Amino acid sequence: MSRKSAKRATFASVWDALEDTREAAANMRMRAELMIELQRYVTVGGLTQSATARHLGVTQPRLNDLVRGRIDKFSLDALVVMLARAGRRVAVKVGKAA
Repeated sequence: MSRKSAKRATFASVWDALEDTREAAANMRMRAELMIELQRYVTVGGLTQSATARHLGVTQPRLNDLVRGRIDKFSLDALVVMLARAGRRVAVKVGKAA
């Protein structure tokens, strides 16, 4: 097959390309969005990682995993709980798939 005739796969998001199922991709997309919000909270909070970790109810090494983007270490539940402790409200919007 020549390069010109090869079809390229296109994806709606990077998670769709990386994950095997739509369900797994949706879960990763949601976790990524929540982690980004928590990373912003840590960055602009002005506290040390240790103080922020205590406020969020996690250990400092666990907070470090969050800051470093280790998404595989966090469930949706854990991220929602940390956001609630950070004074953030999490809302879910459901729509038809593209």
